[in-house]
Amino acid sequence: MYIKVKRVIDFILALIGMPFLGIILLASAICIKLEDGGPVFYLADRTGRFGKPFKMYKLRSMKMNAPDLRLEDGSTYNSVDDPRVTKFGKFARKTSIDETPQLINILKGDMALIGPRPDSASYFSQYSEEERKILKVRPGVTGYNQAINRNAVGTKEKLKNDIYYVEHISFFST
Repeated sequence: MYIKVKRVIDFILALIGMPFLGIILLASAICIKLEDGGPVFYLADRTGRFGKPFKMYKLRSMKMNAPDLRLEDGSTYNSVDDPRVTKFGKFARKTSIDETPQLINILKGDMALIGPRPDSASYFSQYSEEERKILKVRPGVTGYNQAINRNAVGTKEKLKNDIYYVEHISFFST
């Protein structure tokens, strides 16, 4: 029951956010096009609920054709001074507006407002049986782990926090 009610709430809130998204997209598109003329969106292959792959929308924050760099644990390389990131991208990441197009993913049913952040589709095969618990819920634009750690922990610690969230998800939990 909770999952169905949460889906309705997520959909309504995403719908309410769409006019604001339009304003952000217009301003961002102008900045991105002026900076390097490349595409406005980055479509990332992600793993969704029940392991179903989907394309996650983001505002492009990196230079065109930037290489995909990963840390030893498979997590995305993320550094304040990453030379692959554009000037607009630094601002977008710092303010998290690069995530706003994920409202589209919420409307499509791929994501929720709150839930485990979706992993790269290529990382899914490395999940343990315990870690696959996070696939019981829709991935979120933000989640428990981001609230307590932002990007400060590795993949295994992130998954541990996401499992905790999935096991304790409720309207009444604190």
